Amino acid sequence: MKLVPLGDKIVLKQLEAEETTKSGIVLPGQAKEKPQEAEVIAVGPGGVIDGKEVTMQVEAGQKVIYSKYAGTDVELDGEKFIIVKQNDILAIVEA
Repeated sequence: MKLVPLGDKIVLKQLEAEETTKSGIVLPGQAKEKPQEAEVIAVGPGGVIDGKEVTMQVEAGQKVIYSKYAGTDVELDGEKFIIVKQNDILAIVEA
């Protein structure tokens, strides 16, 4: 199956949080916070949303930072995804 977002929605796949800090400290399960970095899987077409023209500014394959409490969690074929509005994307991570 494939998720195809509508309007200004974006499908994200959350990146795995590191389990050790840079200094080598291993973090237990409870201490780990949900990472806010994700990979863009699919992007909606944009268009006129609530009377305003919306052009999509991210593309599939990019890594982004999104708002902490944004989006809807979805599980499809055993994989977990997050669907957010473009406004919930805070930044694009460039290497």
